[in-house]
Amino acid sequence: MESGVQSFFTFIIVVQFIIGNLSNGFIVLINFIVWVNKRKLSSVDQILMLLAISRIGLIWEILVSWFQSAYLFPQQQQLLEFSVYSWILLNHFSLWLATVLSIFYLLKIASFSSPIFLYLKWRVKKVILIILLGSLVLLFLNGMQISIKFEDWKHGYERNTTWNFTARENIMVAKLILFNMTMFSLTPYILTLIFSLLLISSLWKHLQKMKLNSKQHRDPKTEAHINALKIVVSFLLLYTSYFLSLLVSWLSYIHNIELIQLFSATTGLIYPSSHSLVLILGNSKLRQAFLCILKVWDKR
Repeated sequence: MESGVQSFFTFIIVVQFIIGNLSNGFIVLINFIVWVNKRKLSSVDQILMLLAISRIGLIWEILVSWFQSAYLFPQQQQLLEFSVYSWILLNHFSLWLATVLSIFYLLKIASFSSPIFLYLKWRVKKVILIILLGSLVLLFLNGMQISIKFEDWKHGYERNTTWNFTARENIMVAKLILFNMTMFSLTPYILTLIFSLLLISSLWKHLQKMKLNSKQHRDPKTEAHINALKIVVSFLLLYTSYFLSLLVSWLSYIHNIELIQLFSATTGLIYPSSHSLVLILGNSKLRQAFLCILKVWDKR
């Protein structure tokens, strides 16, 4: 791989790293200030704060893994295991908290006459808790698979507790981790896809009714629904891009296509970095705080 191409992708990843840390850090900071002042946070604010924290960790983990794989740094067994388990944990909560957020918005915003939907709508907190607890089963299974594989690798070497992974072993680990993460990301992705499409369908139908009943072409409520549609569609596209980046990255390691590896790693950072900007613009409290900061900055 030419150094110029690698340097270009490295630059893109560093830019996304900075944007992701700033946007997610902003969400954490604002919600922390609200919690300090009011001593409580709403359900959606709690989800947003936990999601932002998990994404900050995930962004750091992706950056570290990128430099280790791109520049073939050898790693000690303990350090690699810690990195792998951290990546699994952060990726799990980043995806499942985003899934829970899509469920929350569906039950709070959408309008369906189905008895099942109405039943769940009145029990939204319980639904979210059950889904998060259920996701821990998948996290445990994922961790167990990785742990068993690490034990197999250990027994394949001599008695040396500080053996290093060479470039070949790094590729083997990358294949295993990416395969596991892709497979275990499939469930939250399918759930998010279903819930997001249901919300889009509900918003679209309601938007069409409002346009028919509204005499004004640019009614404020109509604008609000259009903005909500844009936010949901943006979220779904970014979530899909992240899932596909895992899948493509795994396939690129199997076929040893370095350019695709670079591209998929870059694409994988778009979701945890850019979606936080969408959340800031879509949340009235976060948006107002962001605009206030911009005004103060302009005055300076």
